Amino acid sequence: MTELTLNDRIQEKTAAALGLFDGVHEGHELILRNTMLYSLQDYAPAVFTFRTESIKFKHGKPFEYIYTNRQKLHRLHVKYVLSPDFDDVRSMTGREFAENILVNIMNVGAVVCGDNFRFGENASCGVDELRTFGENYGFEVKVVKLGENHFSSEKYRELLRKGDVEKLYPHNTYSLWGEVVRGNQIGRTINFPTVNQLYAENQLVPKFGVYRTWTFIDEKGFPSITNVGVKPTIKGVRNPLAETHILDFEGDLYGKNITVEFLEFIRPEMKFSSLAELENQIHEDVLKAKKLINENSHCFHCAIT
Repeated sequence: MTELTLNDRIQEKTAAALGLFDGVHEGHELILRNTMLYSLQDYAPAVFTFRTESIKFKHGKPFEYIYTNRQKLHRLHVKYVLSPDFDDVRSMTGREFAENILVNIMNVGAVVCGDNFRFGENASCGVDELRTFGENYGFEVKVVKLGENHFSSEKYRELLRKGDVEKLYPHNTYSLWGEVVRGNQIGRTINFPTVNQLYAENQLVPKFGVYRTWTFIDEKGFPSITNVGVKPTIKGVRNPLAETHILDFEGDLYGKNITVEFLEFIRPEMKFSSLAELENQIHEDVLKAKKLINENSHCFHCAIT
């Protein structure tokens, strides 16, 4: 994937998907699939979006995003992406956006968006204006009708806040992709080593608790359990993180990018009176996770013993 700046220009014709794509859920995937179809016309697949962290408010409320921009771009799988800061584009009129962004930088032959797509200063333009600009500048506009009951980013957030990750299946998934960072290594002292992934400022953190997960390392999957929270048993104030124990795996993953896919909520995060009590509970969590994996192997991944 080539990440563009506002000073770039793509030489080949593109078909560009337009939107914020927070969560990259099934509605977004439908837009992306329609964009990919333009490869039959030799248009390179592209995305215009905004850098996630630059969006501070949405619908008048503080914006709590599902994925960081880096995590979002990792899920898009297109040839070109332009994701400027919102403030760098917000004052453009609809015509300036169409001419400067879509035509001059992205060299679009076609654009694809949902029927609720808005653009231009103060979101003054919608799909009707986009079609008019397409006629004026010579690009096709494909509008994907998502409907009133389509899966939305807000629905995605609601399920994560409740810990209902299993309700995302079969059409959506929640996963964390990113670098493994060094923690306090308490897990190693109780025979359950973990890998840690941090949440960014203003990023939505799922309901605190233990989840059955599947961890991908170099595209190979391993069953795992993940605690999301602040580790209340350990003294000190800390930011939320995802702490994953990978079953039947040994190796040093510090500094490596891995994907942890969340499958099922097991229990809320708890504070224990001792590390020994914590160790006993993690042992029970592992047994429960293995049981759940075997029961649901037809839905998710291979069973283990």
